[in-house]
Amino acid sequence: MASSIVLLFSLLTFLSLSSITTADDKLSAYDALQTFNFPMGILPKGALGYDLNERNGNFKAFLNGSCSFSLEGSYQLKYKSTISGVISKNKLTNLSGVTVKVFFLWLNIVEVRRVGDELEFSVGIASANFPIDNFYECPQCGCGLDCDNRLQNDQVSSI
Repeated sequence: MASSIVLLFSLLTFLSLSSITTADDKLSAYDALQTFNFPMGILPKGALGYDLNERNGNFKAFLNGSCSFSLEGSYQLKYKSTISGVISKNKLTNLSGVTVKVFFLWLNIVEVRRVGDELEFSVGIASANFPIDNFYECPQCGCGLDCDNRLQNDQVSSI
């Protein structure tokens, strides 16, 4: 009888400890993207977390406020504080919360697909492909990937 109580106590202790560690072991938003074969650089720096329904792929990623920046001098992007959609291996669909400026219009990026070593971004009526290595680094709100040059230019102009 005493051994049954010890066994039951040990089992309950193990179950309670395993539930504590699973809460602490949640991946970052960037690591979660990589499990679906996406580079972390499709999200800007500073993602606070995410929610993911593993059964249907519905997700939400959370930033500390809205975020905007330019990439390669010609693409302006805006992220809302919450980005949502459906994620599966090599595919983000029903995306909301990310817009790109094309000429004079802001268009929603509604889908991102990984095709080999490229990412295809779709705004519904058109799409564009970019090499995946453009997305290995996370852009920063305000300055994108050119933050060091911007800082140096600001320092030079203040002299």
